[in-house]
Amino acid sequence: MTALIAAPLLLPAFAATAALLFRRRRRLIGAGISIFATALLLLADIALIMQAMRGEIIAYDLGGWPAPYGIVLVLDRLAALMLVLTAVLALAVIVHAVLTGLDRKGWHFHPLFHFQLLGVNGAFLTGDLFNLFVFFEVLLIASYGLLLHGQGARRLTAGVQYVVVNLVGSIIFLIALGLLYGVTGTLNMADVLVRGADLPAGDQGLFRAAGLLLLVVFGLKAALLPLHLWLPRAYAGAAPAVAALFAIMTKVGAYAIVRTGPLVIGVQAGDYVLPAALATMLLGFAGMLAARGLRSMAAFALIGSTATLLAAVALFEPGALAAGLYYLPHTTLSAALLFLLTDLVIRWRCVEGDAMVPTPTYSGRVGLGALFLAAGVALAGLPPLSGFIGKLLILDAALTSSWAVAIWALVLGTSFIAVIALSRAGSTLFWKQDSTPATAGRGEPAPLWESAPSLFLVAALVALTVGAGPITAYMEATSRQVFDTNAYVHAVLGSEVED
Repeated sequence: MTALIAAPLLLPAFAATAALLFRRRRRLIGAGISIFATALLLLADIALIMQAMRGEIIAYDLGGWPAPYGIVLVLDRLAALMLVLTAVLALAVIVHAVLTGLDRKGWHFHPLFHFQLLGVNGAFLTGDLFNLFVFFEVLLIASYGLLLHGQGARRLTAGVQYVVVNLVGSIIFLIALGLLYGVTGTLNMADVLVRGADLPAGDQGLFRAAGLLLLVVFGLKAALLPLHLWLPRAYAGAAPAVAALFAIMTKVGAYAIVRTGPLVIGVQAGDYVLPAALATMLLGFAGMLAARGLRSMAAFALIGSTATLLAAVALFEPGALAAGLYYLPHTTLSAALLFLLTDLVIRWRCVEGDAMVPTPTYSGRVGLGALFLAAGVALAGLPPLSGFIGKLLILDAALTSSWAVAIWALVLGTSFIAVIALSRAGSTLFWKQDSTPATAGRGEPAPLWESAPSLFLVAALVALTVGAGPITAYMEATSRQVFDTNAYVHAVLGSEVED
């Protein structure tokens, strides 16, 4: 059963290769392979999370080389949670891309899609900082291609900015790894914790500097202020379904902060992350209010909701982290849902662009409005969906913090701003009507099957709400496990570490 840990890496790698063989001919076979592999990945990840629920941290040494000398994959509750979340999101996106024909707008969508999953899953499983860098590069290279999929001047402009910013991030990452290896002689996260504690006083400054550089890189990936500038243009410029998949990429940055905080950077990192998260939260939801296009509104919603998650994470306290972990799948799925609905609005109303303006009535408008209402309720954190529960847990966990007043004020205030922004968008798109006569295209029946992936995400949000009790218990156990660094070190290094 231990070898199953490699499945989230092997399945996307094989699926990308197989899909590449059918990229020009028999595209339906390539699409079928892609969907089947993603569904199989979800089943494998469910098996892994059931294994992680036993509470044991499992280390898998690739090639039989033990840590810290070899490549090690580490499965715990947190990694398993992120794997399942990625697979759920990926399944909805790949089905949406096939149903809407997005995958047919370029030759390499399916291989790039699975290489993206390979990079994301590898980042969640690796126990080594250098391999974290490698998997970051894999997912970034794949994301470059996906961002440009479908072509267009807008995507090319956004893609160039995206590439430049992330290349700078990669350079900073390498500098941080060089410093860390220079003072500790290792990049295995468990080994870094052990050796970092025994460093002489003269090396402690370099060690802390390396940790802060890593924090800059992860803050860039999570789009924290002032490192967020790349995200709105990139996500608004990408195809909406691609942007929906990219919703997990900001969580890779958040995951890296959670994972390396207790092990490498130190929990004092929260002193820097928390004020940046609160400022980003305000900026993100204010951007929603100022947005004039659906894609931009969804991009800023992702920024704001991710910042809400990071505000909880930055407290670096088990109760707050558990609250943030419950909110993590909610913010990912709800933001992805808004991107998919944006694509449906653009397609079904047969109007060029994504401007939030009244249009003549069209087939499927009522159903689409209902889905948009569900997405709005989820993103704003209103009852009865899981966003309300997640924000309530975050507010409760923040009561003991010295930042409690600021956190409460911003979480509640930005929720109100989100309600205004989403209400304005919904009323404009689905309530008001343009008096212009409907075109022939608008009179055609909407392909309702295209909404199936969006309904799947709504169902996932409902399940997150209905199962709030056991899911919260899982998140609390996950939080305790994250802070139990001794258990992590023993699982990875084994007998080489003494209590």
